[in-house]
Amino acid sequence: MVRRVYAEKKPALRLEAQGLLTELRTILGVSSLTGLRLVNRYDVENLSEEVFQRAKSIVFSEPQVDFIYEEIFPLPEGPHTVLAVEALPGQFDQRADSAAQCVQLMAGVDRPLVSYAKVYLLEGALTPADLKKIKGYVINPVESREASLEKPETLARTHAAPRRVETLAGFTAMDAAALQALLEKLGLAMDLDDLAFLQGYFRDTEKRDPTITEVRVVDTYWSDHCRHTTFSTHIDGGEIEDPNVKHAYYHYLKLRSEVYGEKAKDRPETLMDIATIAAKALKKRGLLPELDESEEINACSIHVPALVDGKTQDWLLMFKNETHNHPTEIEPFGGAATCIGGCIRDPLSGRAYVHQAMRLTGCGDPRTPIEKTLPGKLPQRKLCQTAAAGYSSYGNQIGLATGHVAEVYHPGYVAKHLEAGAVVGAAPAENVRRERPAPGDVVVLLGGRTGRDGIGGATGSSKSHNQKSLQTMASEVQKGNAPEERKIQRLFRDGKVTRLIKRCNDFGAGGVSVAIGELADGLTIDLDAVRKKYDGLDGTELAISESQERMAVVVSPEDAEALIAAARAENLEAYQVAVVTAEPRMVMHWQGETIVSLSREFLNSNGAVKHAGVSVPDVDRKTHSPFQPAGASDLRSMASSLKSASRRGLVERFDSTIGAGSVTMPYGGRTQRTPAQSMTALLPVLPGQETEQASVMAWACDPERLSAYPYRGAYDAVTTSIAKLVAAGADYKTAYLTLQEYFEKLRQDPDRWGKPFAALLGAMEAQMDYGAAAIGGKDSMSGSFLDLDV
Repeated sequence: MVRRVYAEKKPALRLEAQGLLTELRTILGVSSLTGLRLVNRYDVENLSEEVFQRAKSIVFSEPQVDFIYEEIFPLPEGPHTVLAVEALPGQFDQRADSAAQCVQLMAGVDRPLVSYAKVYLLEGALTPADLKKIKGYVINPVESREASLEKPETLARTHAAPRRVETLAGFTAMDAAALQALLEKLGLAMDLDDLAFLQGYFRDTEKRDPTITEVRVVDTYWSDHCRHTTFSTHIDGGEIEDPNVKHAYYHYLKLRSEVYGEKAKDRPETLMDIATIAAKALKKRGLLPELDESEEINACSIHVPALVDGKTQDWLLMFKNETHNHPTEIEPFGGAATCIGGCIRDPLSGRAYVHQAMRLTGCGDPRTPIEKTLPGKLPQRKLCQTAAAGYSSYGNQIGLATGHVAEVYHPGYVAKHLEAGAVVGAAPAENVRRERPAPGDVVVLLGGRTGRDGIGGATGSSKSHNQKSLQTMASEVQKGNAPEERKIQRLFRDGKVTRLIKRCNDFGAGGVSVAIGELADGLTIDLDAVRKKYDGLDGTELAISESQERMAVVVSPEDAEALIAAARAENLEAYQVAVVTAEPRMVMHWQGETIVSLSREFLNSNGAVKHAGVSVPDVDRKTHSPFQPAGASDLRSMASSLKSASRRGLVERFDSTIGAGSVTMPYGGRTQRTPAQSMTALLPVLPGQETEQASVMAWACDPERLSAYPYRGAYDAVTTSIAKLVAAGADYKTAYLTLQEYFEKLRQDPDRWGKPFAALLGAMEAQMDYGAAAIGGKDSMSGSFLDLDV
């Protein structure tokens, strides 16, 4: 039997409804809307009457702030419209999932079935045009749909039997035209050269046609997101007319000789090499004594001495930046939430406790009238406000102090929103065990279950946004699950648990195929063991779904049960899904068949070698002096620009005090109105311990200068970020950097390639000048929409 319950805030607490009413009347211009109420609707099944009555006031509502109604909701007199909105089938609904878990924990019963919808009670005589406007504003088709007002007879879902995994018959014999048609039919992120390379592997080495799963897995592995395809492209020269860039390029060639010696001539010049050469040179000169090196690449990691309770301890300080530009552009709340969630997962998988976060976003002018929104785009105001809500919701739920929040505005971000997060984590070095997996070791999957949310996220993030993205890319948006990740945080804070772990990888882009596939050279993966949110998923979906929040952990066979028991104590599912093998090959089994069998060498090849040329024109350096503010002719115009507008309303959506470790607040000074330029936090020692060791993080980015002169803009960004650290009291000699690159789709245009080329050379020069190395970073090369570029 399905029971229905409604919960609505009491009149004095209906702030969300009041705010939305104002937006709909003033921004959308729906003047006929006279009132608005928001109601949370829950349908629940498989609960006894006694448990249901208890859950009404404990789980589904808060009696002190909510009115609660069972089965029937009282409607107002006068004209009104009722609109209900629910998550798309297959999308993760955190409210419904959390409610089901809370009922389970409260009553000690089996987890019930719960569905959730938000009900909008719209008062006033609305016209069909008014209602269409409102629906377009509150329903994002990427994640949600209009829900029925009728109560269903059952919440149980029937799912068609999963499709058998097909073999692409005739693939190895296809000509170029057939390959191009297949590329378009499957919507692959790889290009025709990659597909031909894949064809050659199966024709010449495997001597068979591939399964569709193998093609999807390879497409994921070779995506820009997973393998940095653009940054690995061979640069075959070009025209460098700018003297500064030319000088920096010659310096780069000297550093290559210093670092690689005679092997330099055999190594390709790439954007990745330019991005990492300064760190390699500084390390070779012995100037990076704190650097922590291992085969794990979860996050930037350095050793710091920490005085804890009067004793010096060796700690690992980890930091990571992450972008979710594409998901946030098409689904702002979920995209921004999984930006911080994914950012946390990287140092967390390194067994560090993440204790502070920073959010940096780039947006078009949020004051732009909605009627000027480009077709196929969300309004800039809606995008930036909803993204802020998503990021802050996730951070506040998981209990992570967001010490610094900033937003930069530039017309280029209309092409695609910038959603960047950065986190800092730390752990005693003795708690972090890093060993190469050995044959016979087992892989344990712990955390959330697998669904269709997030399928194609890695490849989708490598594609250009277009007018159909809002309708066609729903499955590419992951759905974050902060409570589940919080459980993993608690589990990994126990040194007894983390010392069982040889290697760990988080489930981000690529799901099982990447998270587990990258743990060791040889693996046999049992996809039937992967637990599902619902039936009907086929082998391909199980292999590449990016459902959150999950971890893949390698342990010795004798330690597996201890890890699983510890996870169970934190209400985390944990179970074996794979075994490490001696043969360097990734194999996946599903329903008695081998649906993936790929050599590690082939997977690591990254596909067909890409080549590009660069063109860097000369610019008027007087116009781009480091002492001349970009985009402003005088102090008055700069102070009155959107660039200098207050961000206080944005910042106050985030909690900077969670955990009581923050040293500096987002606003300081005598009246607490002066915005801070960095964030500082104490290391996350255990309760009862004390330390004065703190980490400091700052950022810098001037989109106007970077657009006008990428070389100088990048150099200045490094300079300014280090200057902010110094202003906060840190020593620049122990500063480490992590870079974030964000450029348009480069295609085969030398002028486009010249922009990141020049910017990375500028960052390289700054690193060498200050002796501060970039030991990590993130590249994003999909910032294009039709003829617009970031």
